[in-house]
Amino acid sequence: MRLGGKRNRFGARRHAVFAALLLAAVLLAAGASLLFGSGDTGIWRAVQFLVGAGDARADDHLRVVVMDLRLPRTFAALLIGVALGVAGALLQAVTRNPLAETGLLGVNAGGALGVVSGIMLGAAGTGTARLGWAFAGALIVSAVVLLIAAKGSGGASPLRLVLAGAAIGATVRGITAYLLLGKQASYDEYRWWILGSLSGVSGESVVDVLPFVIVGVVIALASARPLSALSLGDETARSLGHRPKLIRTVVVVSVTLLTAASVAVAGPVAFVGLLAPYIARAVVGTAMVPQLIFAGLAGALAVLVADVAARLVIAPYEAPVAVLLALIGAPLLIMLARSPRLLTLGASKQGAL
Repeated sequence: MRLGGKRNRFGARRHAVFAALLLAAVLLAAGASLLFGSGDTGIWRAVQFLVGAGDARADDHLRVVVMDLRLPRTFAALLIGVALGVAGALLQAVTRNPLAETGLLGVNAGGALGVVSGIMLGAAGTGTARLGWAFAGALIVSAVVLLIAAKGSGGASPLRLVLAGAAIGATVRGITAYLLLGKQASYDEYRWWILGSLSGVSGESVVDVLPFVIVGVVIALASARPLSALSLGDETARSLGHRPKLIRTVVVVSVTLLTAASVAVAGPVAFVGLLAPYIARAVVGTAMVPQLIFAGLAGALAVLVADVAARLVIAPYEAPVAVLLALIGAPLLIMLARSPRLLTLGASKQGAL
């Protein structure tokens, strides 16, 4: 018992140290996001504005760049990273698949169809309008996937979720491509959004999706313990008083809210939902509550770093943040696919909930 207690205390201290380091890295990346790109102001002038030194606060151009361009973009990157990191961890747990990614439920495809529908109807001319269309499309497609997967006595099993998501996602992508055929103007408007970019994100967009992200994270944390029981098998979960079908439904709702919010703000941003949970499991093992927290922090760090890099690699132009994340995520996916040991990294580090 003493040995077990010491091991648990050591594990808790280790998790706290890693959490502090990760949080510090997130804060540093957020600071860099406020200092670089989105307007040529100079690093020192941006620092002066942030700390209130000299006459920087009286510079209207500097105020617009820092407060209206960089600050909303920084908050958007934080929000999207947390949302996709937590959603990825949930999805991998509920499907028992370490390669599951947030596009699995057709959310990305649904958001894309929503935006294209809005463009075709001439009702997506503003960022707020595109936000609404993307969110509506993502929610509707995810609801269809869940309804199809839940048919039958077994409910929404991991296999049914994967198959339904793949089938509906492919169908929706086909419909989207058909709608864009011969519509060059619509395609040009849609093209930048589908690449996944934080350029031009407004504070209003961040505020609009913030409640959905908060609700999604709260549901995720509330589902952590039942989900841990579900990882032991449906029969074991039932013997512990849990309802597997209800757990999966609640988790899918949380994943949908989180991913739809991200898609609505920045378009489909891939690989964060794969990368962040992998990092979290490597640090804290399979305990769900710490894994969700670490996955959220890791996701925020990944999106922030990628967004800052996107502003710098081809300055004064910008690269889509999703492209930078893909350059990181694609090699990782190949490594995971080629190494069974890496696929199960962290699986033996079962910790306390």
